[in-house]
Amino acid sequence: MNNPVVDGWYADPESRVYGDTVYLYVTRSLPFEEQKNLDVVTTRDLIHFQVHRDILDMATFKGAEFAVWAPTEIEKNGRHYLIFAANDIHHDGEPGGLYLGVCDTPCGPFRNVFADGRPLLNRFYFGAQPIDAHLFQDEDGSVYLYYGGWGHLVVCRMADTMDGIAALNVRGAQEGKFLEITPDQYVEAPFVMKTEGGYTLMYSSGNWMNGTYCVKSARAAAPFSEFRFDTDVLRASPLADGPGHNSAFCFHGQHYVAYHRRRVGDLNPHHRVLCIDKLEIRQGHLLPVTMT
Repeated sequence: MNNPVVDGWYADPESRVYGDTVYLYVTRSLPFEEQKNLDVVTTRDLIHFQVHRDILDMATFKGAEFAVWAPTEIEKNGRHYLIFAANDIHHDGEPGGLYLGVCDTPCGPFRNVFADGRPLLNRFYFGAQPIDAHLFQDEDGSVYLYYGGWGHLVVCRMADTMDGIAALNVRGAQEGKFLEITPDQYVEAPFVMKTEGGYTLMYSSGNWMNGTYCVKSARAAAPFSEFRFDTDVLRASPLADGPGHNSAFCFHGQHYVAYHRRRVGDLNPHHRVLCIDKLEIRQGHLLPVTMT
């Protein structure tokens, strides 16, 4: 495996393993107005990678015109669901927000779950910009949606039919559905995984446009409880700047982290590349990752 794993500018990888294949759902790292669709990168050996372009049927996502960002994907009830952000909205009710697509295969094309083309979510709860979604499925089958920019992390629970937000039934939830669980120094890009003794959240801190961008982890006893800071996972080094907006996966018994990073000295904020490195976990705690 060589980094970056593919040519071109990519960011925000969400990783899934289906059968013998790793799927990396990625943002095209371009100026916002040029971000019109998403790609997925696949591999069966972490050596050879293939890029599948235009995995969204954009005609079905009403109002989504640019800044198509940060996909998350999950399989539920035999179908594949994908959430992405669009339009970089700044106020309630603006066209855009988080959209929900569905497809029978993991490579798309994903079409809007809603026949009228509306977004799943275009309101600001707890001050969280509706971007950077992550879908996590717990052992009981419940699917939780984590999302949020502007320094706020919100969690909610997807309906079993994957076509809306269900009641969360926890104290402090707005509208009985949305709960803020922001950990220390959170900025954006949540990713949750089950680890020994509980749940681990990985998230990005710093400024995505420079070398301060990094990945931290926090732990909690439940998927919707308070996550407490645990360790720094990815930080800039002489090899690369600004590693962040990551996900993790287990392939052939080894855990890996998929993330984007920047070349040292390159000041173009959109010049981000897709990388994978080994992730070691000890008694439920993530160890710092050595970039290669």
